[in-house]
Amino acid sequence: MKMSHNPARFLYLFVVLSAAAFGEDRFLVRVNGDVHQFAQRNHLSVIKSLSGSGSGVHLVSAPAGGDKQSILRRLSADAAVRAAETERPMKLPGLNSRSTNPTAHRDPTFWLDGTPTFYYNSFVAAAYVNQQAGAVINLARAHTVASGKGAKVAIIDTGIDRWHPVLATSIGEGFDFVNDVAGGQERADVNQETTPILDQETTPILDQETTPILDGGSAVILRQETTPILDQETTPILDSKKFPAYGHGTMVAGLIHLVAPEARLLPVRVFGANGAATISQVVEGIYWAVDHGADVINMSFSTTQDSPVLSQAIGYATSKGTICVAAAGNDGMATNLWPASYSNVIGVASTNNAYVRSLFSNYGTPLVSLAAPGEANVTVYPGNHYAQVWGTSFSTPLVAGGAALLVDVNKKINQSGADGALGHAKFIGQELGAGELDLYQAVLSGKKNN
Repeated sequence: MKMSHNPARFLYLFVVLSAAAFGEDRFLVRVNGDVHQFAQRNHLSVIKSLSGSGSGVHLVSAPAGGDKQSILRRLSADAAVRAAETERPMKLPGLNSRSTNPTAHRDPTFWLDGTPTFYYNSFVAAAYVNQQAGAVINLARAHTVASGKGAKVAIIDTGIDRWHPVLATSIGEGFDFVNDVAGGQERADVNQETTPILDQETTPILDQETTPILDGGSAVILRQETTPILDQETTPILDSKKFPAYGHGTMVAGLIHLVAPEARLLPVRVFGANGAATISQVVEGIYWAVDHGADVINMSFSTTQDSPVLSQAIGYATSKGTICVAAAGNDGMATNLWPASYSNVIGVASTNNAYVRSLFSNYGTPLVSLAAPGEANVTVYPGNHYAQVWGTSFSTPLVAGGAALLVDVNKKINQSGADGALGHAKFIGQELGAGELDLYQAVLSGKKNN
């Protein structure tokens, strides 16, 4: 339930796919009727047409150098057009995490209890299952009622490491819209030379440099902070300038799995490990998720510019009963970001484990529905590793996991029902909507309204 200027603390490393890289100006349109006839009369070329529930949405291009706003006005005036906007690049800041493999030499500044602990279908590090964030959100009591069984959670992100032993038995079908292949494997962009190293018991070391290259503009960004700090006594195998987003989807998936360990995770890969993506890939990912039975969609990204086609995709998802959850962003201010600001999306802010808003977290209405811990959360990282993470990217999956618990206890629950149930939170003020996530109260409410 959404209720009614500080700068972010961290610098960002941005990787952007510029429009110039396409060699033409691209537009995303929703069209009634024959797209080729539409394209011909508007002097456009059809690059791609979405399928399934996305049918009617098309990516088209015009020769570079024209006035984009004039072209948009012309397209919008066409009787066949229901929505039109410029194709926007997406950018990803680097990741802020402290990561280690419990079997390897530990960074002395990050001690992780790697004692093997059985957790539903796999053994996990004790630090993962016993972390303080779980106590804050009342996770153990919630698990006496629900575990996410029967729920499907689509994660629109960088993919998931399908080989991670904590997640392997929970991952369902997926799709990689970066390479247009089935699967959604997080490691898809890592070359053959690097992949065998990732399979060993060595943690990747990433460059910690976080120099900002571009300002935010209207691009879509994953909502996390800076670059991973990893084990010192291991082989450096990843270049952070080439793979700044590597691991993000796996870390998000790990937190959903923590909350809803019997839910099925669907990797919808729209962001490459290099951080490049476009708004059309996100929209295509949303339609794919709905078509493949997703009960919940996790979106740990945002854009400062509203998108009609994105709004329509999310509207379609919620009309089919899918619960949509998105990050509120890490700018440390009251602002509007999408998709979290949409009324049919649950926007999630971040707190520390003492119920205080994180300095980096955005706040206020209509952006924030509620908050969850987003500082020093322990999650999994590709290659049988673990990480400690900060950002609204990582408070969001705790709420998405909570939505999966609601699906477990109430198969008929929808977006508004989930919003209401999750609104049974611990009110903490600070312009954080309903307050701090309380999973036990949420599942009791969801079960009662079954």
